[in-house]
Amino acid sequence: MADVKTVQIRDPASGNAAELPVLEGRLGPAVIDVRGLPGKLGYFSYDPGFVSTASCRSAITYIDGDEGTLLYRGYPIEQLARHSSFLEVAYLLMFGELPKHEELQSFAADIRQEAMIHETLRKFFEGFHYDAHPMAMMVGVVGSLSAFYHSELDMGDPHQRRVSAIRMLAKMPTIAAACYRHSVGLPFVYPRADLGYCENFLNMMFSVPSLHLGGDEAWYLDPVAVDTLDLLFILHADHEQNASTSTVRLASSTGANPYACIAAGIAALWGPAHGGANEAVLGMLEEIGTPERIPEYIARAKDRNDPFRLMGFGHRVYKNYDPRAQIIRKACHDVLARFSPNEPLFELAMRLEEIALHDEYFIERRLYPNVDFYSGIIYKALNIPVNMFTVMFAIARTAGWVAHWLELKADPEQRIGRPRQLYVGAPRRDYRPIEQR
Repeated sequence: MADVKTVQIRDPASGNAAELPVLEGRLGPAVIDVRGLPGKLGYFSYDPGFVSTASCRSAITYIDGDEGTLLYRGYPIEQLARHSSFLEVAYLLMFGELPKHEELQSFAADIRQEAMIHETLRKFFEGFHYDAHPMAMMVGVVGSLSAFYHSELDMGDPHQRRVSAIRMLAKMPTIAAACYRHSVGLPFVYPRADLGYCENFLNMMFSVPSLHLGGDEAWYLDPVAVDTLDLLFILHADHEQNASTSTVRLASSTGANPYACIAAGIAALWGPAHGGANEAVLGMLEEIGTPERIPEYIARAKDRNDPFRLMGFGHRVYKNYDPRAQIIRKACHDVLARFSPNEPLFELAMRLEEIALHDEYFIERRLYPNVDFYSGIIYKALNIPVNMFTVMFAIARTAGWVAHWLELKADPEQRIGRPRQLYVGAPRRDYRPIEQR
């Protein structure tokens, strides 16, 4: 048996020492296994936001922020974006390997079969006010799915886990499109068996029953629109242990049903610090207004005393160029040329991109345009309403969420999540009757 590498931590107060194992992954930095620390020295680790803590072993996604690397199951995102489809990537994330032709055909057939939602569930939307935020509807409707499949929630059964994961991936576009249609007072549109995943979503969003398909009315089925949406879904499918994925895993550790876990992930994604960045980009562009005002806002971004920030530049994880942004940049230009060649807001965005890419301030600090800068522009060009941007993120990220849920359920090391705390409240004190306070 190979020697296990350890590190020694010594308590200067008592002189006691603890030998803690060092765990090596396939890629990336090693981690210190601190599970024995409380028993050996009586200490817990303190890590707000868990930014220096590995909460699990995972074989799904790897990120090297310094090098600008993103791998799904070992495959570079650049290769998958160039050669793959969203459903193929979803299969890869969920089951670990790229599918063979017959496996992908079977998987796509399962997705089509599960894309419908129960007619009773459709009535659930009537309980929401017409102007309810689509993410609020998503949280409620997805969480309610367990009420329709309560006889298939034996999560100790691998077959039922697989069915639940496929069902969640299949129904997410249908639920998302229904949220939009409800908000604008249009009738729901059923998924079609003759359309692919992204085609179906766009058709459920924008088709009008009285209009025939194939003409100008079906602009949303234009191959450029469909292929670009498929690409966006690939790029957003997973991103390691981010806040929403960690939320899904934490909820899953309790044994909660998969629909409740995914609803928890949607709620976490809804936070503006997580899933709302592309919406913030459009807000920033509208504030800038015209290309002539760009220098003014560039100067404000450089001023440490000015609260203004250029949204869509730089990334918390990537200290180099966001690899997804490099991929999506061309798609963004293609979509704009196809659907909105003379839109002033998009001309402004492209001018801002050009300036930032050549400004020494941004280059030195590696504040390159990230995926959110381009994705919001693309969604607007495709007529996706701004309040649906985070919903689009949720559709794509469902592939990663269910992959992590499946992985956690099969991991014998996983226990119910129970973070510790550093208590800073009042010491022990005795109750006093109200007249003595």
